[in-house]
Amino acid sequence: MSNKDFRFLEIPRNPPRAVPVTIRVLGYGEISGDFAPDAAAGQAERCIDCGNPYCEWECPVHNYIPNWLKLVQDGRLFEAATLMHETNPLPEICGRVCPQDRLCEGACTLEQGDFGAVTIGSIERWVTDEAFRQGWRPDLSQVRETGRRVAVVGAGPAGLSCADRLRRAGIAVDVFDRQREIGGLLTFGIPPFKLDKSVVRTRRDVLEGMGVSFRLGVEIGRDIAFETLLDDYDAVFIGTGAYRFVDGELPGRELDGVHDALPFLIANVDRLLDDAPVPSALNLAGKHVVVLGGGDTGMDCNRTAIRLGAASVTCVYRRDEANMPGSAREVGYSREEGVRFLFHRQPLAILGGEGEVRAVRVVSTELVEGAHGRAQLRHVQGSETELRADVVIQAFGFRPSPPAWCAAYGITLDGSGRSLAGQNGRLPFQTEHPQVFAGGDNMRGADLVVRAVHDGREAAASIARMLAQAAVQKECAV
Repeated sequence: MSNKDFRFLEIPRNPPRAVPVTIRVLGYGEISGDFAPDAAAGQAERCIDCGNPYCEWECPVHNYIPNWLKLVQDGRLFEAATLMHETNPLPEICGRVCPQDRLCEGACTLEQGDFGAVTIGSIERWVTDEAFRQGWRPDLSQVRETGRRVAVVGAGPAGLSCADRLRRAGIAVDVFDRQREIGGLLTFGIPPFKLDKSVVRTRRDVLEGMGVSFRLGVEIGRDIAFETLLDDYDAVFIGTGAYRFVDGELPGRELDGVHDALPFLIANVDRLLDDAPVPSALNLAGKHVVVLGGGDTGMDCNRTAIRLGAASVTCVYRRDEANMPGSAREVGYSREEGVRFLFHRQPLAILGGEGEVRAVRVVSTELVEGAHGRAQLRHVQGSETELRADVVIQAFGFRPSPPAWCAAYGITLDGSGRSLAGQNGRLPFQTEHPQVFAGGDNMRGADLVVRAVHDGREAAASIARMLAQAAVQKECAV
């Protein structure tokens, strides 16, 4: 083993410096700075190039992480960007929003040895940003056009990933979305301090340069019949996401001052895109805010409420911190910015006076051994208390909101509204309608961006395979 393999002993983990808390809470800019080229290369040198790279296997899209870290070490920026795109059509976005602490960096061998994981996510982000700045673009010069056309419904991460891979296979793509911009929740749900919207606009420029056509402000089933897509295109991919919030059915949820997480976040991003003032419904100045839920969406609500001027923000979660579904990094940012966390608290009701919120009634919880040794949650008798609240934001998760036309075309759904695909001998991600494929949150339920990217990539592979088989069969028939 060379001396270079021990660079992690000389170079500590050192991610880009975050904007100081006192400054970042005043606006919506991304809070992480960027690497200088020498710093990125130095951090990449910490990789020990494991024979069986756990980081690569833990990554949902199985990025060739040690390989492109080596290219960064050698200063081969464009080659690193090209290699990243072989597995991930949206690396600059995943580098920002993936919970690396639970995925690649959490599995890093150095992390297991208490040396601190390689800063994989930050390097991924830097490579793509810098390559774009220097003019790198995907090379499609060797792509042969097939004459086939595919419609993609939904311009979120699954749809964008699918469109990228279809173009690389020489298939023409039209992407339809009801919103005015691409990205889905990347644009309208994730706050700008996690993902600046210029990043998504750059990706749109890249995809359009690859030949992808976007038809925005168009809702399938309202502006264009789904039947038209089936007639005009060789295949259709559905990536409509999960926008239907989980209703905690708390008494008092109808009171003024109660928000559901996604409409709250979307309304704020919408007004930021328009550079509009804060509307009265989002004016939290001087108010006490309680956020219910411990996922990444709850953390987004926490940090947005701080920037909207809340006097206090309290995040309530029914289990302990170790069991929170959100990224530890996002929990840490929330805490740094002044959010108070209450663990082992279950909300029971939202209390009001004169039609407005005044408090949330919660009960303490404890974990007890349940059936088959699995811990279950139990309320602690006599532990009910009230938390002062002027505003309550419910962040209990999301479910798919399947378009009404699915049933009419044999696109089977399960009881929670998820599209069923890849079953009964079908190709991966192919629905019961052989011309229609699905992936992302509308098939999985609310999940990570990187898993939606994976689904779009793999669905495109299945579509290309189906169309190639059809072409061969047509030639044989002739």
